[in-house]
Amino acid sequence: MTTHDETIAKIRLLPESLVQEVNDFIDFLVWKSSSKDSSSWLQSHESLELVESDFADYLSNLEDYENRLARGEIQW
Repeated sequence: MTTHDETIAKIRLLPESLVQEVNDFIDFLVWKSSSKDSSSWLQSHESLELVESDFADYLSNLEDYENRLARGEIQW
């Protein structure tokens, strides 16, 4: 199985909300690979807002995960 096939198989296991995040990340990677100056992406106001909002969601999810782990609701 190729890396491409493995990745597609993993994506199929994800809930729709996470598939959208993967899709957004793929868009970024495609843009980054086609751009000669990837630093311009981070200078864009719209892109910076996207990065910050995604990071805030990540921290919130991480905190929730850590709390559930500490309560023994889930195991690592």
